Amino acid sequence: MFQNVGFVGLMMILVVVLILFGPSKLPELGRAVGRTLSEFKSSARELVGDDKEEDKDRERDASVIKLKV
Repeated sequence: MFQNVGFVGLMMILVVVLILFGPSKLPELGRAVGRTLSEFKSSARELVGDDKEEDKDRERDASVIKLKV
């Protein structure tokens, strides 16, 4: 999607953001984006961790069933 955006395109986006939000709002905007990305990453890690735990539980249950048979 953003594969064709070069240096000039990024600079134009930066200028538009600067015009829209002004220099006083940019630090707040950057912090908000950083917090959002951080929260997204931690949520993704939790989901992956939950999936790994479920897989371990299934493997353990399968091994218990095999031992009983």
